[in-house]
Amino acid sequence: MRTATIERKTRETEILASVDLDGAGLYDIDTGIGFLDHMLESFSRHSSIDLKVRAQGDLHVDYHHTTEDTAIVIGQAIKRALGDLAGIRRFGSILMPMDETLTRVAIDVSNRPYLIWKVQFSRPKIGEMDTELFREWFQALAQNAGICLHVENLYGENNHHIIETCFKGTARALRQAIEMDERMEGVIPSTKDSLSEGQ
Repeated sequence: MRTATIERKTRETEILASVDLDGAGLYDIDTGIGFLDHMLESFSRHSSIDLKVRAQGDLHVDYHHTTEDTAIVIGQAIKRALGDLAGIRRFGSILMPMDETLTRVAIDVSNRPYLIWKVQFSRPKIGEMDTELFREWFQALAQNAGICLHVENLYGENNHHIIETCFKGTARALRQAIEMDERMEGVIPSTKDSLSEGQ
């Protein structure tokens, strides 16, 4: 079973995340940030990762700590559930359309974390959430899940559509990458025969 639960408590946030990588996209999410909940629900549904998140943070200050720390914990749970990465497809990519918007996402699940983020917004907020926080979320996810993640919005006008294609695209590309390849059962998808950190 590729499942994991991570809890993280700091002076700023207290977060629990549980994942089942072979789930059906079922979610139970409460971060205290309505728009972030909406994006995480989409992430769960389109990745087919069952996701439970409980977050309590210093929202009276701003949304930064809760947003970033939620991604840290989700990323750590995904990494733990993946184990040694044996048998996965490793790579995933997609062009994600939504109305007037198109976003390209590519992923390498390799324990070599990196983020390329080519996304711009024309508004400082969506709902009550600062748009600058979205890059922080994806950076924290990539770093803590150990994935190389490229997200590029090719075009779009509606800010809600732009960020939603980023979350859905990342979810769909991740779904491809962590899927078990029946031809590679038990095999590390690397000529190095290892995907430990730093290799």
